[in-house]
Amino acid sequence: MAEPFKNIFNDEFFNGFMKALKHIIDDFDENSFLSQIIDDEWENMGIMQRGRHISTILKNFLPIDYESAIAKILELINHIKETQYWVSVKDTNFGLSLEYAFLGVFVEQYGLDDYKVSVEALEEITQFTSCEGPVRPFIIKYPNEMMEQMLVWSKHENWAVRRVSSEGCRPRLPWHMALPKLKENPFPIIPILENLKNDESESVRKSVANNLNDIAKDNPDIIIDLVRKWQGKSKNTDWIIKHGSRTLLKQGNSDVMEIFGFGSIKNINIEDFHISTPKVKIGEALEFNFKLLNNNKQKNKIRLEYGIYYQKANGKLSKKVYKISEKEYKENSITQINRKQSFRVITTRKFHIGLHQVSIIINGNEFEKYDFELTE
Repeated sequence: MAEPFKNIFNDEFFNGFMKALKHIIDDFDENSFLSQIIDDEWENMGIMQRGRHISTILKNFLPIDYESAIAKILELINHIKETQYWVSVKDTNFGLSLEYAFLGVFVEQYGLDDYKVSVEALEEITQFTSCEGPVRPFIIKYPNEMMEQMLVWSKHENWAVRRVSSEGCRPRLPWHMALPKLKENPFPIIPILENLKNDESESVRKSVANNLNDIAKDNPDIIIDLVRKWQGKSKNTDWIIKHGSRTLLKQGNSDVMEIFGFGSIKNINIEDFHISTPKVKIGEALEFNFKLLNNNKQKNKIRLEYGIYYQKANGKLSKKVYKISEKEYKENSITQINRKQSFRVITTRKFHIGLHQVSIIINGNEFEKYDFELTE
């Protein structure tokens, strides 16, 4: 079994971190610090809880005055950068140190009433460890000022600051608090995304696409208009709008389907659908196959998907869509499709035994549902 991610806070990390703390804090007591960190609840904490806990304990060893404490944190970051004290886990997408995310959390916890000092600190800290979570309470408390700041950050020379200007204002950022006002009215986000849509950094462009996808869940018409506006402007914007439209595509939104060239399914059919495993044990896989027929006299661009209707605890079924392919199928062609869908136990989905269903979806149009059973 893979090592739990929360264990990035291990002995090696703390040895390096405390070595850095000794450099910036006079009379730093390593034993006291570590004993307060590794308390009776430590083993039961997840990674987010552990980070917040470290931030809380760190406060006990920093100056009481908030501005002075922030100055020490910035000094600490500079020292770690210079000496490379234990920066082992870097996010492969962003190249930022993940262990030290709690330094941004410190600003969120203790600096919400000191806007100027905190925002300046977040700008520095996010270049070392991303602060898309810690900026969110500031957006909620200071919506106008903070969104103006995010717009300024969208033109920052450092890619990580530009990225947080988008990632931090995503209305539905996973693992962090939602931004209800931006879910309701995302228009303050759009100028930021306009500035970033051709950013030289792939990480920034990914964030723009994810922000679009968040907005689409509550305001699809806004994103559809933006997709039409950006389409064909550049290779970057074409990738962004496609990735940012993924939820709308999975929903079979007809406007988005048309924009990306997935048109009528006239004379396109499925035949000989067969489930090879009508009873699937948890830990095994659903296996099914069918033939895709394009009976048109010209090739057709087809987005081919399937839906799994999962049994929920309350007995109802909940649909999740998976993509098979997205390509042109030749005229008068018959294509054999074979698929497997794993029911291996994972942390992000709890399986419930009983009736499930599978369906085929072509260009957003769903065909007949077929039953299968999930068993112990």
